[in-house]
Parts: sequence; structure tokens; C-alpha cells
Amino acid sequence: MQAAWIILGWTTALIAADLPLPPLVDGPPAAGRRVAVTPKEYTGTRVHHLVALPDDWTPDWKARGKTWPVIAEYTGNYFPGTGSTGEVEGAALGYGVARGRAIWVVLPYVALDRRKNEVTWWGDIEATVGYAKTNLPCICTEFGGDRRKVVLCGFSRGAIGVSFLGLHDDEIASLWCGFWAHDHFDGVQVWSAPWGAPLARYREEATVRLRRLAGRPLLLSQGFTNEETRRFVEPLTRPSTRFLQVDMVALYGKFPNEVVQHPHNDRWPLRDGEATSFAQAWFESVTGTRQSAK
Repeated sequence: MQAAWIILGWTTALIAADLPLPPLVDGPPAAGRRVAVTPKEYTGTRVHHLVALPDDWTPDWKARGKTWPVIAEYTGNYFPGTGSTGEVEGAALGYGVARGRAIWVVLPYVALDRRKNEVTWWGDIEATVGYAKTNLPCICTEFGGDRRKVVLCGFSRGAIGVSFLGLHDDEIASLWCGFWAHDHFDGVQVWSAPWGAPLARYREEATVRLRRLAGRPLLLSQGFTNEETRRFVEPLTRPSTRFLQVDMVALYGKFPNEVVQHPHNDRWPLRDGEATSFAQAWFESVTGTRQSAK
């Protein structure tokens, strides 16, 4: 029996404001704030990731015997029509489930010159994949991330990257305990780039990557109707995949509005409702953590 999309929108009472992101500030990572970090191998460049530590994080976490789950994120392309900046600073999806209870990391795409972050597509694929391989373990070691509880998520370009990058090879695939892609997925449709065309070859390559999922949980959410995602992915990943269709009109009404420009957005988990609760519960089940009700 094929899995159906669970369609959830916003059926709770209207709230005054969406959950704000942690403030983006200079300085070293600390509880409750977002900080840009350039690792030592990219010293002197503008290549960087973001880290937001949990609200209860303290420098003596090791003495306290404390660790946290981690949610790592890849952003969408630079796409002004939807409000997507393509920058790590523009990310929001992962924080919608982290909410100060997990370490949130926004990973960069390393540009071909290896001097800056790339805002459109993958940049240098090997450098981008290598960045995650090197820095995710370091972040866990330095700040108390539980290496057994690292989830990879992404929006749009990042949703494709969940598989295209996150399952690129066995080494990077071993970093994650679960995967969440919102709007798009690897191998579903042709893209006007050498890696994404022709479709038959692209799907063969994506199928090889999906085998590296190896039964781990995958959440595919989308804010638009497209059964092709389920038709391609579900036969390759059953029974570990959940499908969630988010009713963006129920959440936001007309577009554009004061919160988002377009239904293709990564902001919806910042808004309380059934879809957000579903994603939070999925994250909780994958990481074996318990989050208080919202």
C-alpha cells in the first residue's frame, strides 16, 4: 500500500506573531543566539556556517553530563521572488523544530573559489560535502552535540541537498540519524544543470544516493501539490518515509503577506499549528527526545 500525503495546515487559533529566530550577533557561540563561525581551514575567507546553541547550554556542559540533539540545515537558492536569500543567515526551517532545545547548525555551500559561501546551487561539491564532514563532528565535540542524534534538513535547494549532498558518499551519510526535506527532492525532476539532467541519468544517480539512507527516517514535506515526489521516493525508501503536505493558504491566507512573500518558504515551522507539531513530533521520535507541548 502506497503512503499518502498527510495534509496539515493551521487549524488552531490565530497567534499574534511567529516564533522569532535567535538574534544574529558577533562573538563566540552561546546559549540562545545565532553566531557566524569561520572554521580554521577557511581562515581569511568569507566561508562560514551558523550555530545557535540551546537555551539551556552552558560552558560546563561536559561536567554536567549534558548533550543535545543537533539539526543541521541547508538553505534554498537565492530567489528574490520567494524571499529566499540563499545565505546561511536566511535559514529558518531547522529552528522551527529546534526551538532552543537542540543545537541548530546552518551549513554553507562552498563557492568554487573556496573564498565565500555560494548562494545558488552547490558551488564546489567536494568542498561543500567536505565542510560538513569536517565541521559537524567538531561542533558536536565542542558544544555537546550528540553524534547519534544529528538530523539533516533543507528547504528547496537544500531539500535536494539533503540527499544530493547528505547522501553523497558513505562518510557523509554516516553523520545523520534522520533526514527532512521541504519542497523538492533529489531525483524527482530535471534541473537545468549538468548534475540534474537528463532525468533518466539523474534518477539513476539519485537512486544510488537513496540506497545510503539504509532504512533511516526521512520526512518529505511540501507546500504544493506534487505526487511525483511520492511516486519516485516511496518505493525506494519504504517504510521509513513520512509524507507531509502543508496547506500554506490555511497557514497564511493570501500571498504575499507581512510574514512571507510566497507559499514556497521555510518559515512555516515558526508558526504553531498542526503541520509544525507533526514536524516537531517526527524530530522528537527520530532523536529520542521529548519536547514540551506548544
